[in-house]
Amino acid sequence: MSVLIVAEAGMNHDGSLGNAIRLAELAAQCGADSVKFQLHDPASETTRDAPSPPYFLDEPRFEYFERTAFTDEQWRTLKQACDRVGIEFVCSAFSLESLARLEQLGVARHKIPSGEVTNLELVRAVAATGKPVLLSSGMSSWAELDEAVAAAGDKLTVLQCTSAYPTPPERVGLNLLAELRERYGKPVGLSDHTLGPCAAFAAVALGASVVEKHFTLSKEMYGPDAALAAEPDELEDLVQGIREIESMLASPVDKDDVASLAEMKRVFEKSVVAVADIPAGAVISGEMLAAKKPGTGIPARRLREVVGRRARRDIPSDTVLTEADVE
Repeated sequence: MSVLIVAEAGMNHDGSLGNAIRLAELAAQCGADSVKFQLHDPASETTRDAPSPPYFLDEPRFEYFERTAFTDEQWRTLKQACDRVGIEFVCSAFSLESLARLEQLGVARHKIPSGEVTNLELVRAVAATGKPVLLSSGMSSWAELDEAVAAAGDKLTVLQCTSAYPTPPERVGLNLLAELRERYGKPVGLSDHTLGPCAAFAAVALGASVVEKHFTLSKEMYGPDAALAAEPDELEDLVQGIREIESMLASPVDKDDVASLAEMKRVFEKSVVAVADIPAGAVISGEMLAAKKPGTGIPARRLREVVGRRARRDIPSDTVLTEADVE
């Protein structure tokens, strides 16, 4: 089963439906499986004086959510655009009201963001839909995550996530992929906040079944996530790299199967070669031999076995020896 690659468009549309549709179209062109947005219903989600995240202080949070919100009709248009270009529409819910609106849209799966892991009423409501669930663990202790996983239902994938923007390499927590898999017996993935593709590539090599990466039309766009998100060419490279890693993992190689390397061995390996004229019947000494290309005769690794044998015929200098030349 291939890795689910989620392009996290989030709020990088900045309230423009046109930008949101273009994000979906480009994510599809880049080869992503899903494009994920965020449905913020400020009245049901946050107080008016709730603080903004430290990396985005340009606009009060409530006002930002209000300004960038889509109507149900706009969400429907966006989902239809996703369907049209063949990419799955995914959207994070941040309240029970948001979840109900997403259910009306007919989404195929749900995403529980890191900040909602301790909102167990929302987690239980998501589980009650019976749909696959992605759960980011960026702000959770083990005790908090244990409760959320128990509440989230059977169709759950747990995503390792570090809620630092951007996440430095030493805080990615690749070790936690194996711990999450062992602790919960669920598929695992990475919600990646690093700059660049390396963390995602490493996670796939370590068995991640889902990779989520922030995605933007341009790092210069306004908003909390654009500056650390992948632009289209970077997302395309990420997708290609993950698909190549999948191919590597799915194609075990037998180290003893050298048939496919026969031509390369002939060209690059060495044989036992005469470095002096050896008359017929002469006992062959080490001084008469050397290891030289090509690899078409007695293999160089057997040079010492040839020493002490007799020449069957006259062997001119610079001849590649074969078994027919010695007795």
